[in-house]
Amino acid sequence: MAAASWAGGSPVEPSAEGAYHGGPLPPACTGAPGASVCAGFLRGTLMSATVPDSFDVIVIGAGPGGYVCAIRAAQLGMKVACVEKRATLGGTCLNVGCIPSKALLHSTEHFEEAKHKLETHGVIVGEVRYDLEKMMGHKTKVVDANVKGVEFLFKKNKITWLKGAGSITAPGKVAVDGKEYAAKHIVIATGSESVPLPGVEVDEKRIVTSTGALELEKVPGHLVVIGGGVIGLELGSVWQRLGAQVTVVEFMDRLAPGLDLEIGKQFERAMTKQGMKLKLKTKVTGAKASDSGVELTLAPAAGGAEEKLSADIVLLAIGRRPHLAGLGLDKVGVKLDERGRVEVDGHFATNVPGIYAIGDCITGAMLAHKAEDEGSALAEMIAGQKPHINYNAIPSVIYTWPEVAAVGETEEQLKARGVAYKVGKFPFLANGRARAMAETDGLVKIIADAKTDLVLGGHIIGPDAGTLIAELAMAIEFGASSEDVARTCHAHPTLNEAVKEAALAVEGRALHI
Repeated sequence: MAAASWAGGSPVEPSAEGAYHGGPLPPACTGAPGASVCAGFLRGTLMSATVPDSFDVIVIGAGPGGYVCAIRAAQLGMKVACVEKRATLGGTCLNVGCIPSKALLHSTEHFEEAKHKLETHGVIVGEVRYDLEKMMGHKTKVVDANVKGVEFLFKKNKITWLKGAGSITAPGKVAVDGKEYAAKHIVIATGSESVPLPGVEVDEKRIVTSTGALELEKVPGHLVVIGGGVIGLELGSVWQRLGAQVTVVEFMDRLAPGLDLEIGKQFERAMTKQGMKLKLKTKVTGAKASDSGVELTLAPAAGGAEEKLSADIVLLAIGRRPHLAGLGLDKVGVKLDERGRVEVDGHFATNVPGIYAIGDCITGAMLAHKAEDEGSALAEMIAGQKPHINYNAIPSVIYTWPEVAAVGETEEQLKARGVAYKVGKFPFLANGRARAMAETDGLVKIIADAKTDLVLGGHIIGPDAGTLIAELAMAIEFGASSEDVARTCHAHPTLNEAVKEAALAVEGRALHI
């Protein structure tokens, strides 16, 4: 999220103190006719103001769900405040999650390409080295630009940032560092935290969560990842590309268990081919850290003899859980479900009138874009509108290389429901653009209803899968058939043509294979 810029001028950003700096003034500020507009802009948007005591909406948490909810509510004319205890906005995602991890993934992909792939294209380079300090510096710049962008959007939309830890003291009342504020509507958007594992004590030095894994000062000789899910595999890929030996310990019998089984098997082969060692159906029962490293105790998931495994760094990434500590939910009577998530109805309302919850705090996939959609929808519901979210059309992506992306249902889910379906598949090996890129691993898989031809699921492993999946998410959202996708003209030569061909393959009429 870049800072906003004025046409023909340099970027305009607020500083932490709310003062204007950077580039020429917007056009309205350059002449007498616009002087009052300019003054109003500066006073109302960029200059600090007295914080009111009551609001239409107070959002607790400024992650993707929270800040989007706040912005949308403000757009709809509501008086909005957002509580955030971090020094910067954006939550886990922008500060220590999605954004910094993608920066490191992209940087290390460039390193991997220079070291192993450029020669294929006739690009000959000398010794390829990395500068970890510069790599981390780029990551920091990316994070800073994004969080400052959110702060600018708050000021642009006249959203009050209540800095500090928030708690709900009563229906309609929120306390922030000892000061109480009133609100007609309170939104819980406090996100999630790393799930702990008994016997494995995190110190963020030798035994780290994703937060610590983004800040390692040197490449570990041996990195052991506990948990074969998205976070562990993405960060494992970062450090493996820079030279670490990576071992993934997973309790289940396969990586990323939620994937379509066929795609999951290809994914495992890709990770193994890159050098990752996998210890599946294995549990970690203990960890002992020292100045020299960590000694892990492992055992078969089904029970059996223990074994030892030594590591320089251990990354604990077995999942995430709602972060609700200190909110006072028990005092106001907000109900939680059996997994510690806030119980809500179809309108994100809790059992306490005027209190709502969105994002990682409630049921559903823990995805930033899911939280964003919920935040926007809730703001519109509060305003009296009737938005709708199709949870079956929310895509998920693993940003390794090859990328893995999915939307809708898997074959296994459809079989369990007794739904008759058809499958169309097309490999990137037969796609002209993928050949030109020398990135031919993977395939596109489309699942359609056997009777109606409605697209029920889309699964992709391959180059830029996270971008390609959007077409199939839209197909599901609008109730498209595989024939609709197949009859849509796709530009040539593009990776997207593999999606068209997979749609054609549903009816057995793929053209290029």
